Parts: sequence; C-alpha cells; structure tokens
Amino acid sequence: MKHFNIVIVGLGPTGGTLGNLLAMHGLSILIIEKENSSYQLPRAVHFDDEVMRVFDTIGIASRLRKKIIINKGTRFIDREGKTVLDWPRPKKITENGWYPSYRFHQPDLERLLYKQLRSFKKVKIIRNSSVVKIAEKVGYVEVEFICSEVGISKFVKADYLVGCDGSNSTTRESAEIKLDNLGFSQRWAVTDLILRKKKKSLPDRTIQFCNHNQPVTYCRNVGSRRRWEFALKNQKEEVMNLSEEFIWNFLKPWLLLEDAYIERKTVYVFNSTLARKWRRGRIFIAGDAAHTMPPFMGQGMCAGIRDVSNLAWKIAYCIKNKNVSRLLDTYETERKPNVQEYIQTTMKMGELINAIGTDKITDSLTCKPDGSKEMQSIKPELGSGLGSTAILNRGKVFPSILTHAGKKVDGLFSLKPVLFCNDTSGKNLRSEFFKVYNEKQIPELTSVFEDLDSNAILVRPDRFILASKSKKENLETFFNKVVENFKCYFKS
Repeated sequence: MKHFNIVIVGLGPTGGTLGNLLAMHGLSILIIEKENSSYQLPRAVHFDDEVMRVFDTIGIASRLRKKIIINKGTRFIDREGKTVLDWPRPKKITENGWYPSYRFHQPDLERLLYKQLRSFKKVKIIRNSSVVKIAEKVGYVEVEFICSEVGISKFVKADYLVGCDGSNSTTRESAEIKLDNLGFSQRWAVTDLILRKKKKSLPDRTIQFCNHNQPVTYCRNVGSRRRWEFALKNQKEEVMNLSEEFIWNFLKPWLLLEDAYIERKTVYVFNSTLARKWRRGRIFIAGDAAHTMPPFMGQGMCAGIRDVSNLAWKIAYCIKNKNVSRLLDTYETERKPNVQEYIQTTMKMGELINAIGTDKITDSLTCKPDGSKEMQSIKPELGSGLGSTAILNRGKVFPSILTHAGKKVDGLFSLKPVLFCNDTSGKNLRSEFFKVYNEKQIPELTSVFEDLDSNAILVRPDRFILASKSKKENLETFFNKVVENFKCYFKS
C-alpha cells in the first residue's frame, strides 16, 4: 500500500491551493478528484488581496493578473433606484501588496493551479475517482477510493488527509463531523451570459437590487461575461424560471436577446453552515466542507483559501518534525472565528437585500447624512491559537515589502517562521523554529518597525505576526521568551 505525506480530497481552488502550498515543502501528495476534468463554466467570480497574496506565494499571481480585473465595489439600491448601501472598493494597494478586490473566471484559476501542481514531481493527481472510505489508524490515515472507469477499489496511506471536497463532503461525513445551520437558506437562479457587443449602459460594478418581492444581483465579471442572480419564490417555479423564455423576459430591463448569449443557467441554494469540528485526529476539512455562506460578499472561496494558508505550513512542520497535536489544534481555533464573522456579516447583507420595503432592515451598518448606508471591507481578526492575544501585534498581517532589488520579502517566510529585528546582534541568535534577518540585510524593514511600534517581529508563513517586541525590551530576553512560549506548540 503506497504511503503519501498528504492525501487531498478535491481539486477545486481550495484543494489546488493547498496542494501547491504543501508541494513547496517537498512533500509527497496525492490529490483525488471525482470529476474527470476541470469544470469549464463560471462559478466563483471574486477574490481579495489576502487571497491574491497566497496565489503570489505559490507562484501563479503574475500569470493570473493577466486574466482578472479590479473590482470597483458594490451598490445596494431599492426599487426606485436609490442607493441604500454603498460598499466601495478603492483602487489602492493594501498592506498585502495587491488591490482590495478582483473579479476572475474560475476555470482560468483552476488551470493555473493545476499547471503549477504538475511542476512538482512528488504530486500525483488521480481524477475520475471517488473516495468511499477514510479510516484513521495508529500513526496514519487509510483511504479507499474507486476509479469510475474500472470500478476497482484502491487503497493508500497518508500521514494526514484534508477534505476540500465541498459542501457535500465525503471527508466530513467519514469523520462524523456535524454541520450547524446558521439560519440563512434561499434558492437563487444564476444566469451567466457573454455579451455579443459592448453594453455601456450596464454598470461597471456589482449591483444588488433590493426588493423583498424579487431580490436581484448583477455582477460585472471578466471580459464580456456578466451574471444575473435572482431569488426563487418557491421550488415549483424552478423549471419555468430557468426556461430561456422566462430568463430573456426577466432580463429585458438590461439586455435583449441579440445582445448576449447564455453560457450557463442553474439553481443554487445559498446556505450558511459551519462545521462543529474541523479536525478529527489526522483528518481535516477546509473550504466548503467546513463552512458555507451566501455569496453577497464574495467570500466563499476566499475563506477556503485562507483555511489552507493557515493549515498548510502547520501540517508541513508536523510531518517534518513528527506529529505535534497542539500545533494542529490551532487551525480550527484561529480560522473558525474569522470565517464565522464573515458568515454573520454576509447574512446581514442578505437580510438587507431581502428586507427593503419592510421593517426588518438591519441597523448594523453605518448611516450617511443622506440616509443611505455605507460599509467598509471587514478584516476579521485571527482567532485564539498560536501565542496569547495579549502579545504585541499578535495576529496582525505582516505587510508585503518590496526590497530595493525588486524582490518580495514574503519569500523569506513562505515555508518557515522568520524573526526580523533591527539589531545586527540578531545574527548571533539561533533557533530551530525560525530564521533571523536584521535591518541591515533588509533596510525596508525600518518603516514596518515604525508602523508597528516594534523593533523585532516574528512572522508566520501565512503572513500573520506571531509575536513582536516592544522597543524597550532586550532582544535576547525577547528571543528567549518567544522560544520558550512556543516550545509547547512546536515540540511533540
């Protein structure tokens, strides 16, 4: 029975990103995907600066940026066309080194992730195969899967298994992990179209048409692609609502038949769910397998990418240094509160879209003088986990830095934590847990130290700050304290 370091179930954006992050560590990886080939029609259409920074880490950002557009934001309007909520996405580079929001075509992303995975010799991808049984043994996980073409069961072993297999996750079911419904569930028809000619009258940003009788979403997507989504009143009307006659009649305010052609039409159930546990021994779940949310913030796929960015370096460390259970426990405790806040905010936005004209509009958004509401992009904090929340700057994002040589500092800590310090004596510090660089080696650190009111910062591979030192504290004292504090996480 062949043994891999990692088995990943599912080769969507979450599984593909995880595979690339783990492959950078030189690990042996098996990815099992039930579909015979990549799905070529649109699905997810948005990601943000945090996610783009992860794509940059795995080496696909330069190719991906040729296939995406910058998202200008979202407006929520009522039946009279009045703006009730504005969510602008300013065109400025964030601390992550990218614009706040992008639109993309999912097949483009999946092709890049797949091509990058194929460049690693230790990565094996098996398509057209379904996992039928996952069993945790002493020291490993045993996986049984069946290739649809031949119908024969095959077995493999792995140090760990991660289920990135969607909302109907086989992995979650096998691990007997329960899923909580957080209260939002609606059926929406989704229609993707490709314009035959330019339509300057169509908005260049996302518009949420708020109407408790018929909520509608319009998305300005990549190139000539446009999307309309509309809530379905009841399941009996689905067949009628997906007929081309109904769709073109529905689209009359924006498009005529000769203006575009339908690329895809389907029905989605917009849910809000959260798994009670994200780990069962050596088995983990990520992305839609662990949580789902309505699409009104465009954070569904983003949340999955954040999951695996958090998990990948921890699993890699545990494989190289034997199982460290406490380190792996921090995956759920750090990620779950973050994604839960996204889900709750998205549900409030769904409430707004559905409640215009009633007395149920949420009052959690900031009101402007003209009576409309405004929303800023949220950045939920990292949950409790590695290090105390009382530690200076713990859980903040370490900014993307470009050196005078044109290289990004991210590459220094993409595999292992790094301690940046302003004192050249730091070169004498040694730790098995992290590398050390000083301000003389990277002069661009000066402004970061000033912004964070610190002169020594320990950074994790997922770009979060693990700990930082106050300017008054002695460097060696801080160093010894950090090493001691984190031994319990990094020692088995």
